[in-house]
Amino acid sequence: MTDGTGKDVATTEEITKRRDEVVARVRSHAGQIARELALLQGGDYGQEAIETANATWTVKYEAGDIQYLRFDPNSGEETYVISTKQPPEPDALERAMDDYGAFIDAYNEYVASFDDVLVGVPDEFPAIESAADLVAERDRIVRQIHDVATEMAGQLQRYDGEYGTYSTTISGTRWELKWDGSEVSYLRVGGSDGTYLLSQYGPPSASELRRLAPDVEPFVESFNAEIADLEADLDRVSLRKDE
Repeated sequence: MTDGTGKDVATTEEITKRRDEVVARVRSHAGQIARELALLQGGDYGQEAIETANATWTVKYEAGDIQYLRFDPNSGEETYVISTKQPPEPDALERAMDDYGAFIDAYNEYVASFDDVLVGVPDEFPAIESAADLVAERDRIVRQIHDVATEMAGQLQRYDGEYGTYSTTISGTRWELKWDGSEVSYLRVGGSDGTYLLSQYGPPSASELRRLAPDVEPFVESFNAEIADLEADLDRVSLRKDE
């Protein structure tokens, strides 16, 4: 190439072409290391530093793909052999490649160091106890509670409207039944942050049911007593003007 002075100007085409070829081969080769590290470390992203006698090489990966390969010599400036930005300068790349073989050897030794890690780890474990009987018993008790609460909902609908809530205190704890028509919306124990014995989200845990089930009977008795009191009050109401 000739400029305006008639002298030839050196081009970098061959140098950069050669540099890009080396970087491409390293990206492919070190990409295998990134994938293996992702498998070994059990994560979608991470990084690992591998040391040689002359430098520290850092591999960063994400989703199994290499993000960068950094060469940090014991003396001198670091070089990103692979990165998401610009490629390295040819001189820096050459220096890094002089140590690349040692990096691969160190990486292989690193992986080999895990060979005996899982030796002796048990691969047989105790049988798991089935929860089928426990769940069946829980569901049976919940169905009984649901049947009683549904009957309460029907009575509440008759005398207190199409929907609403009935609440009382049992053993110092608030019990609340919400009904909609003749159906139970929920039966909750312990306020807004309490336990739902009945709800649209599923049954309570067996331990919570065991704790609260003994108070279902007093809850129903409290409801019956309140109904009886209301009936007695209504019996005393008279429409006769002379009374």
